[in-house]
Amino acid sequence: MKIAFICTEKLPVPAISGGAIQQYIDGISPYLSGQYKITIFSLAHPSLPNKEKKDNLKYKRVSGKNAEEYINNVMALLTDKYELVHIFNRPLWVPLIRQKLERAKISLSLHNEMFSPEKIPHEKAVECIKNVEFITTVSQFIADGIRKLYPIADKKLNVVYSGVDVDKYQPSWSKQGIENKNSLKSKLGITKDKMILYVSRLSPKKGSDIVLKAVKAVMESRNDVALVIVGSKWYGENKADEYTESLKALAKTLKGPIVFTGFVPPSEIAGYYNLGDVFICASQWQEPLARVHYEAMAAGLPIITTNRGGNAEVVNREYGNGIVIDDYSNPNVFAEKINYLLDNSDEAIELGKTGRNLAVKKYGWERVANDLLRLFESITINRA
Repeated sequence: MKIAFICTEKLPVPAISGGAIQQYIDGISPYLSGQYKITIFSLAHPSLPNKEKKDNLKYKRVSGKNAEEYINNVMALLTDKYELVHIFNRPLWVPLIRQKLERAKISLSLHNEMFSPEKIPHEKAVECIKNVEFITTVSQFIADGIRKLYPIADKKLNVVYSGVDVDKYQPSWSKQGIENKNSLKSKLGITKDKMILYVSRLSPKKGSDIVLKAVKAVMESRNDVALVIVGSKWYGENKADEYTESLKALAKTLKGPIVFTGFVPPSEIAGYYNLGDVFICASQWQEPLARVHYEAMAAGLPIITTNRGGNAEVVNREYGNGIVIDDYSNPNVFAEKINYLLDNSDEAIELGKTGRNLAVKKYGWERVANDLLRLFESITINRA
């Protein structure tokens, strides 16, 4: 079966500029390409050719100043040779693809709340649901939201949790992990013993200011801590805005060292996770399920996260890999939990080891690909 993957209009594949969806495609494609002939459509990039064949995968990249221009350019390249079109995070494109390819099967991979009334009219949502074979979601939270709005989608919904390349991440207690930590601390000029790690885009909905306020409180009570903030306002660049400038101004009021690394490409990010003794995700919005949780687990870090969206589906006390905060906008609660893990290193290490084991057993890309293979195979069977 020939399959077309239609990525969003935001970023290119491979994920040279980052992006959760782009990394998802990178992760699953090598496994799926052994079973099916896959062509990946994504945004063009100056460093990448518009057409490329690599590792049994075909890439076609098109320009697009906006979503409409991008999908029109993609559709110009689509032909009836594709038996399945798998669309990422853009349900509004399903009717367009159906009109273009009457015979092809269509499926949808959802990574955000794209069926909310603000993002898709009711009649278009119903049309989309009727025209897809199945819908995958990255969390139960996303699936439940669709089911509540559109009960007719119930039998088509499949939760497929995302994943991580576990082999690229060294556990923090391993020899290589310790070497990575010491090397990066030296590179960044950090001498403090305890390291708090925050990996995120810098935005209010990601809670970047909450993290700084929490660490400010931590540093008021101890002098052995440094904070490393990995990320930027947007993927692949380090442009500043009023909010990021306010973060740097706030950072100057903290007693201990704060390091802003700026954007770090996915190809280099794994080593940075070895910096942390504690990892923080401070989602303020209803996060579908932040992929940084998988990365922190792979690196064996204890996680502090918020009970927002789908985050607590993979991190919680029951799993034994981290702490979930209900009072998600309260920096003092974060500070309390950070201090607790820093003061109870044995427990923190156990949380990290449990997270690493979960990443190995449940959240590798091969498992994600196998979940999708079963859905693709159901289409093959139905066609026979």
